Amino acid sequence: MPIVLVISAPSGSGKTTVCSGLLAAAPGLARAITCTTRPPRPGERNGVDYHFLDPDTFGRRVAAGDFLEHATVYGHRYGTLKTELFDRLNARRDVLLNVDVQGAAAVRAEAARRPDLAAALVTVFLAPVSIDTLAERLRSRGQDSESVIGQRLAAARMELERWREFDYLVVSGTMSEDLGCVQAIYTAEKLRCARMLRPPISEVQL
Repeated sequence: MPIVLVISAPSGSGKTTVCSGLLAAAPGLARAITCTTRPPRPGERNGVDYHFLDPDTFGRRVAAGDFLEHATVYGHRYGTLKTELFDRLNARRDVLLNVDVQGAAAVRAEAARRPDLAAALVTVFLAPVSIDTLAERLRSRGQDSESVIGQRLAAARMELERWREFDYLVVSGTMSEDLGCVQAIYTAEKLRCARMLRPPISEVQL
């Protein structure tokens, strides 16, 4: 039985790095590519890093019910198409979703309506040790102004209060430690007896 692995974290907590490391280490895991209305950054490729959509196209697809989850973040829209998830799930492939807390809640709501998604879903929340640590990480990236950093920290405080909604909590350490924890979760979930259609060996003597 395939796995839908959802990883959420406040902005700047390192979830994108962890997801990249997990994909590199787990060839059977496929990433659901997010749609966005923001312009591509240097080096980003359409259909590989994101599906880059203009605002009108994004809006039409929202109205058509094409998105599993979507949100507006700092002036740009982001969302995961249902086809990105369910085409892979129907092909019995494990899927990785890198979404915010709001997106994870939307995925859980969809799972409440779809038994196939509910059986596959595993959610992980990656949390910084403290808000101060998160602030240091955001400033060290050098990507945002102090006002934007303040907005991200305010959002993080609200997101951190929702950690109990997830199956697993990983309190962030080093990037290698975080990746190791998430790899352990993925491996353990793959080994659950409930996910096995049959024993992985042909004959078992008990």
